[in-house]
Amino acid sequence: MKFATLSLALATVSAGLAAPSQGPGGKYYGKAKGLNDLARRAGLLYFGTAVDNPSLNNSKYLSIAYDTSEFGQATPANGQKWMYIEPQRNVFNYTMGDAIIKPAKNNGQMRRCHTFLWHSQLPDWLTSKNYTKTELISILENHIKNEATYYKNDCYAWDVVNEAFNEDGTYRNTLWLWTIGPEYLEYAFKFARKYTSRQTKLYYNDYNVERVNNKSIAIAKMVRDFQRKGVPIDGVGFQAHFKTGSTPSYEEQVASMKQFTKLGLEVAITELDVRTLLPDSAEKQAQQAKDYANTVKACKDTDDCVGVTVWDFWDPVSWVPDVFPGEGVACLWSANYTKKPAYYAVADVLGEDD
Repeated sequence: MKFATLSLALATVSAGLAAPSQGPGGKYYGKAKGLNDLARRAGLLYFGTAVDNPSLNNSKYLSIAYDTSEFGQATPANGQKWMYIEPQRNVFNYTMGDAIIKPAKNNGQMRRCHTFLWHSQLPDWLTSKNYTKTELISILENHIKNEATYYKNDCYAWDVVNEAFNEDGTYRNTLWLWTIGPEYLEYAFKFARKYTSRQTKLYYNDYNVERVNNKSIAIAKMVRDFQRKGVPIDGVGFQAHFKTGSTPSYEEQVASMKQFTKLGLEVAITELDVRTLLPDSAEKQAQQAKDYANTVKACKDTDDCVGVTVWDFWDPVSWVPDVFPGEGVACLWSANYTKKPAYYAVADVLGEDD
C-alpha cells in the first residue's frame, strides 16, 4: 500500500467486501463492490466523481453518485464557482455548493472543493468594471475568506487556482494577471491558507499537464518559486480531459506526476473523462477503456498520487457535447446506466494486485 497509515482502515473495509465476480474480458474485477472499494484496497484515498446541480433531481443518478462503494469522494462541478457563490459583490449564496457538499458529508464521502479562482464563470459585477490592483486584491481576499470560512471543515482539498497557464508555459491573460500581475497566484494561495482548515490541501489545477511539456514545466517552476518564498501549496491536480486514442501514455503520465511528487507535493487526477468522436463503436469503446485504464494505473503506481475523480460518470450530463460538437460518450456509464468497458478496465487496474 502507498499509504501505510491507511492499513488498519483498509483492513476494516476489506473485511466486508463482496466475493470476486468475473467481469467482461475474463478478469476478476469484483473483489469489492465498486471502484472506490477497489481504489482504497489499492492504496488510494478515494475514487470520486464530480456532481452537478442539474442532476440532483434524478434519483437513479443519485443512487450511484452517493454509493460509497463506487465513489468515496464528490466534487461540485460548478456550484462553488465565483458566479454562483458571490453573484453580487459581498453577497454570498452557498445554495448550489451546499446541495452537493452536504449530502456527500452526511454520506461519509470526502469532498474536493472547486474552485476559488478561475478566469471563467465570473459574475458581471467583477468583469464589467476596472479595479485598481489594491481593490482587486481586496476583492480576492474577501471572496476566499468568506467561501473558505463557510466550508472550513468540509473540504479535503481546495482547487485554489484553476488554469492559470497557456500551453506554451506563459501566464494566461486574465483579469487577475493584467490587474494584479503574476503575484495574484501567490495571493490566492496565501489567502487560502489563512482561511481554510489547516488540514485542507491546497491545489493548483490544470489540463494538458499530463505530459512533461511547456505548461507542466512552468507549473513546476511556479511550485519551486512558491517553496522558495514560503507560499503554501500542497498538490497539483491533473484534469485529464482526454480524447479516445490520443491520450498521453502511461509512462508520460507517470513522468509528469513525478515532476511534482519529487518536490514533496501530492498529485491527483481531478477531472478525468475520455471523449470519443461520434458515432461510437465497439472498437472505440475498447480504446477508450485502455485510455481510462492507463491514467488510473499511472496514479495507482505513483507514490503520492492520492486519488482519481471522474468529471461525472453518466454520459447525458457530461459537459463534452456542448464544448466539443460531434464528440461525446466520455463517461464510465452510458445513457441507460450500463457500465462501459472502460468501467471494467478501471476496475481491473485497481484490483490487479489482489
